[in-house]
Amino acid sequence: MTRKGLRLAWAHAALCAAAGLSIYPLLRILAVSLRPGDRIISTDLSLIPPGATLESYRRVFVETQFLTWLFNSLLITVSTSLIGVALAASAAYAFSRFRFPGRRAGLAFLLVNQMIPASMLLLPLFLVIMKLRLTNSYLGMIIAYSVTSLPFSIWILKGYFDTVPRSLEEAALVDGTTRFGAFWRVVLPLSTPALSIAFLFNFTQAWNEYLVARVVLTDSSRYTWTLGLFELQGQYLTQWGMFAAGSLLVTIPVLCVFLYTSKWLISGLTLGGVKG
Repeated sequence: MTRKGLRLAWAHAALCAAAGLSIYPLLRILAVSLRPGDRIISTDLSLIPPGATLESYRRVFVETQFLTWLFNSLLITVSTSLIGVALAASAAYAFSRFRFPGRRAGLAFLLVNQMIPASMLLLPLFLVIMKLRLTNSYLGMIIAYSVTSLPFSIWILKGYFDTVPRSLEEAALVDGTTRFGAFWRVVLPLSTPALSIAFLFNFTQAWNEYLVARVVLTDSSRYTWTLGLFELQGQYLTQWGMFAAGSLLVTIPVLCVFLYTSKWLISGLTLGGVKG
């Protein structure tokens, strides 16, 4: 084997080991969800435990409001992602293309805001939502999640808009389109990879969030899946089988979104747009 082939073999081995370490926790959760009863600790390390059953999955759908939790999470998350990307794209375009007083300060403020832990924003977010009388509502959750995800999305999109040649917009303006038309028909289609990253980031952030939902939502019919699964954990008894089954089921929407957007998570779509 040549030196190059040996390096490739070591690289493949390292990647396989990393993949195995990453997927092992998921396999253990799958094993817990298939075990009869609510046992979480077992000396059996097999993927399919003895007496494996789908009873935990059936109980999740029959004995809990899992479908309601899932619907609430999807409604809030998809709305947050769409609104967040729309607001971030328009703001990032302004920061990228225009020079106005306070531009540098605004970018610095967004960067500093991104460094603040989400838990520190919990109190001001709750006060604002309470003043707007949007507690225990979908709209209050969407506003809270959109606000917290905007700084990172704006920075991602602003950096990508900077790489889009201005000459493409100028050509569109010469052809008679408006500034908004150039933004809509030229810049956004060329920025699909960055938009996909921002959408995926907003989706995963809102989908997995717990603290804000714990404070804002009080009605069990409005619970997201993070709050709903937490209800399965009691002081003296935790239904580990149902907890593991629900944890696996909620990964399906995120996996579907990632697989769908992965075809756009590439760069270089603007290469060759301008020659000379």
